[in-house]
Amino acid sequence: MKAPLLTMNDGHEIPTIGLGTYQIRGGSGLDQVLTAIQSGYRLLDTSTNYDSEGVVGEAIRRSGIPRSEFFVTTKLPGKYHHYEDALSMIQESLFRMGLEYFDLYLIHWPLPKRGLYVEAWEALIRAQKLGLIRSIGVSNFEPEHLDKIIDKTGVTPAVNQIEIHPYWVQKRMLEENKKRGILTEAWSPMGRGNDALQEPIITELATKYKKTSGQIVLRWHIDRGILPIPKSRDFIHQRENLNIFDFELTQEEIEQINSLEKSDGRIDNQDPNEYEEFE
Repeated sequence: MKAPLLTMNDGHEIPTIGLGTYQIRGGSGLDQVLTAIQSGYRLLDTSTNYDSEGVVGEAIRRSGIPRSEFFVTTKLPGKYHHYEDALSMIQESLFRMGLEYFDLYLIHWPLPKRGLYVEAWEALIRAQKLGLIRSIGVSNFEPEHLDKIIDKTGVTPAVNQIEIHPYWVQKRMLEENKKRGILTEAWSPMGRGNDALQEPIITELATKYKKTSGQIVLRWHIDRGILPIPKSRDFIHQRENLNIFDFELTQEEIEQINSLEKSDGRIDNQDPNEYEEFE
């Protein structure tokens, strides 16, 4: 079972769902990523800050599947936003993962108080020209951050990975990304914990479509044009998360799930204009 592909604004293709690897590490983490690969996942999303780059790289090697079949994403930590630091960190991550290139590399957070994200973006552009990265993008960027890097460099990100789930719907950011031709990815696409999955709107749709609540939420993302990156350590849930391409939600059902949004729905109140990776 493999996910369909989407074409990004740079012409490269990306699977429509990926595996998140936050806090997946060590021997058990390796087994979890390998089972996901066996289930059909090809987009593997990691980050230097997740401490899972080594596990992902090792799982790719042990899978017996050609590197060319994978789509590997990782992210630049805030402490490496200076141009030379960013270039060195990209290479360090490649060495750590045992790879020759990344399919997608993102700036993890803009950290606007530090004012270095344009410099970091210029480093990603350079690394792309050097063949270290195929596609470049950002994570947690607001419209003003996007416009600043585009205006300064003339290069538009392929992806903006942001927090989206039923309690934090992000209609505004989805439209802002679309306006600029940027693909939206969702981190924590089901939220944290199981509260959203127990909402009556979602459980009723699960009954209607003979799916799990998790599958309904992931399909909600897909039908909104969003690429979700769910994390799952469980083999059964991993397979369930891929099995979402045989049904569609109606626009009315999408809006019903949208109505679950809360004004304080953001996880840990991580506002990209204020959030600092390292205090």
